[in-house]
Amino acid sequence: MFKHMNKPIWFLFPYWTLFFVFVVVPVLAAVALSFTYFNSIQFPTFIGITNYIQLITMDTVFMQYVLPNTLKFALIVGPVGYFLSFILAWMLAHIPPKPRTVLAIIFYSPSLTAGIAMASMWRIIFSGDSQGYLNSILLNLGVIVEPIQFLQSPQYLMTIMIVVSLWSSIGVGFLAMLAGILNVDQTLYEAAYIDGIKNRFQEIIYITIPSMKPQMIFGAVMAVVGTFQAGYIGVALSGSNPTPNYAGQLIFNHIEDYGFIRYMMGYAACISVVLLLLVYSISKVTWKILGEKD
Repeated sequence: MFKHMNKPIWFLFPYWTLFFVFVVVPVLAAVALSFTYFNSIQFPTFIGITNYIQLITMDTVFMQYVLPNTLKFALIVGPVGYFLSFILAWMLAHIPPKPRTVLAIIFYSPSLTAGIAMASMWRIIFSGDSQGYLNSILLNLGVIVEPIQFLQSPQYLMTIMIVVSLWSSIGVGFLAMLAGILNVDQTLYEAAYIDGIKNRFQEIIYITIPSMKPQMIFGAVMAVVGTFQAGYIGVALSGSNPTPNYAGQLIFNHIEDYGFIRYMMGYAACISVVLLLLVYSISKVTWKILGEKD
């Protein structure tokens, strides 16, 4: 019986099994729990769309702080980080292989060590006492007369979160773009200059980007997903969840607050479903913008 089956399909079986167990099942479980009251101890109680109604009409923190903060953070970090990834990848593609490899590792490493760097570098830089690097410099220059509580101030926390996120945003999308640029057929550039292309900018617009559409789309999707999952940054910097005056509170933090601090798992599942829909919608828009046109 198995002789007549398409054997290469069986190589996909482990992938689809893992995908179903670790992606499909958790998503379906979250959707199911979002319609329940579940305190992590008692058996879930079905309450219909009550959680969604409460989220939209009664959760003032979500509507007033969390959602605007998340959109602001995503609309700045996502596009800017994506643009930086492409520019750095394009620049590295034009230098010799050995220094390119070293610099690629340097640029990529912040995305791997962001958690360690958060504690050992950024919190020291923005420390609220006179020993913090930034406060020390400003005090010595006479710009301020007393230390500023950067990480506890609603005025500065979101800006610092954006800076730190951009620093660590050069991730796997950057590597995909670098690979895409390096694999562009060089004869296309020669033909393009014969046809009238005059500078590097036109080269990027008409040759490089169209030739690496799959890598551009992959980098964009990874930027969207990574941005919406970066909620740990505000908590790691400020040391508390919720963040001071909810200044750095993102949807990811709101889920953690209700799910693992208040143990309102049904409501946390509802918020996670909203986050999933938000990420999916923005990913679809990104695909429409960068995807292949019919």
